Amino acid sequence: MSRSTPASAALAFALAALASGAALAQGMAADKKDAMKAKPEMEKCYGVSMAGKNDCAAGPGTTCAGTSKVDYQGNAWKYVPKGTCTTIKTSKGMGSLQPVKS
Repeated sequence: MSRSTPASAALAFALAALASGAALAQGMAADKKDAMKAKPEMEKCYGVSMAGKNDCAAGPGTTCAGTSKVDYQGNAWKYVPKGTCTTIKTSKGMGSLQPVKS
């Protein structure tokens, strides 16, 4: 007959805790991977950002994100869900997949 000692009980508890922690971490990694798949594809949409709210590329005299000088600047773009750009209406016209003259 075998006897249970406090040391073996502690070891069994530690192994059980490690196993459950590994399973939890694996489940969280799978959830994160699924969430990343759920994000819609994005595309650059020109002429739809407000001044200082562009994602990047705002033409000469600017550096990158947040540097557009005017609302709906034609050479400044914003990321939007793929397939929605040309349906975005502004006071200067519709969004464009290519830079436009402002």
